[in-house]
Amino acid sequence: MKVIAIDAAFANMGLAAASIKNGKVLCHDLLLVSSEREDKKVVRKSSDDLRRARLLVTELARWVDRHKPQIAFAEVPSGSQSASAARALGIAVGVIASCSVPVIEVSPMEVKRLFGAGKKGATKEQIIEWAVKQWPQANWKRFQGRITQNNEHLADAMAVVMAGMKTPAFQQLMSLRNATAGTPHQRPASDRRSFY
Repeated sequence: MKVIAIDAAFANMGLAAASIKNGKVLCHDLLLVSSEREDKKVVRKSSDDLRRARLLVTELARWVDRHKPQIAFAEVPSGSQSASAARALGIAVGVIASCSVPVIEVSPMEVKRLFGAGKKGATKEQIIEWAVKQWPQANWKRFQGRITQNNEHLADAMAVVMAGMKTPAFQQLMSLRNATAGTPHQRPASDRRSFY
């Protein structure tokens, strides 16, 4: 099954393309989309927010077109402690909502459970190290051959795939898929209609 994962944030969005076969995950492609703020003196803030949101939506649509996944896993952010964070959260949720394939939601807590680290969860460095170890051949960001810190959102996207596979929604989807595998999808002869 072809899947994508979305680690949505207003400033940086991590995208992963993977496939799941017999419970194993292969990472095929990673993309970090940065929507940097323009100079405040030149552009009004609302116009810049709109530009940045469009960039994220456009890049997600291109990612779906390129990889043609059957489903998407997305870590849906929740909670904010300021008006600015609430605005960024709303934009991130809107970007996820724009996805043209079915989305299986993953909570931040479900991702943290992968690492068994309680409420605090694993550090950025630990998640990057884990992901690179799991998929060493993936196109991780490097500088002079070394893995860089800006792999955070890419590693998070792969963690979202792993957490998403444990969700009841995904388990039900796989049960349904396995139950219908090999079953011909035809209507009874009496119910068939001619197109001529």
